[in-house]
Amino acid sequence: MLNGEITLMSRAQAPDGTTLAYQARGSGQAIVLLAGQANSHHWWDGVRDDFIGTRRTITVDYRGTGNSGKPDSGYSTRIFADDVITVLDHAGVERADVYGTSMGGRVAQLIAAYYPHRVRRLVLGCTSPGGSHSIERDNTVRRALANPDEAAARDALLAMMYSQEWLATHPGPQNTLGDPTMPALTRRGHLVASNQHNACDLLPQITAPTLILHGSDDRLNPVANAPLLAERIRDARVHILPGARHAYFQEHRQTASELVLNFL
Repeated sequence: MLNGEITLMSRAQAPDGTTLAYQARGSGQAIVLLAGQANSHHWWDGVRDDFIGTRRTITVDYRGTGNSGKPDSGYSTRIFADDVITVLDHAGVERADVYGTSMGGRVAQLIAAYYPHRVRRLVLGCTSPGGSHSIERDNTVRRALANPDEAAARDALLAMMYSQEWLATHPGPQNTLGDPTMPALTRRGHLVASNQHNACDLLPQITAPTLILHGSDDRLNPVANAPLLAERIRDARVHILPGARHAYFQEHRQTASELVLNFL
């Protein structure tokens, strides 16, 4: 329960039988909020409140996370996109705004490309098109995240998500560092799904007006990907948040949420 209102959890079922948990709160035009790789709906804790006043917010526990089923296989951004449509059908939502960040932005691209009639407006945050045309993180970042010292790897991820100034006043725990309930196998499935994403040839199929947000200091997903997305999506605009890192939507919450609400 947040601010005296109840966040209702429901369960849909994917065609393959996987349980898909989702959470609905608020009323009005529906907005789907999609989290990053290997994260549950808690990615949006706090930020979700910014949309409650005028929106029916719907978050999803991706398969493999949270209260959703955790099959051993069947992980791809296309499957995640189809799962979101299953959730919208179950929730009785014909058309929604979709706001995806990080891997959630990759999932959002496929929802808008394959199901254009289901998406009113699209927001893509700190994400990339995937494939050979995207700009990958550098090897220094890869090595830091792959450090066998789990504490060191976690510290490296924190530094890529947030500035040290912000962390000094927000000690956490942070909800953007991965779902701790995930089995290792499903965590691996999410990694492969995100790495294999390639929507370059599909982006021109997106018809929804699109806002692309990115932090200027994002090393986890380089900011150079923002204009690449805009070049291939017909009705797209880009806004770069100066000084923001990967979790711009949280650290720069006031500015980012206002930009999204004004766009919607």
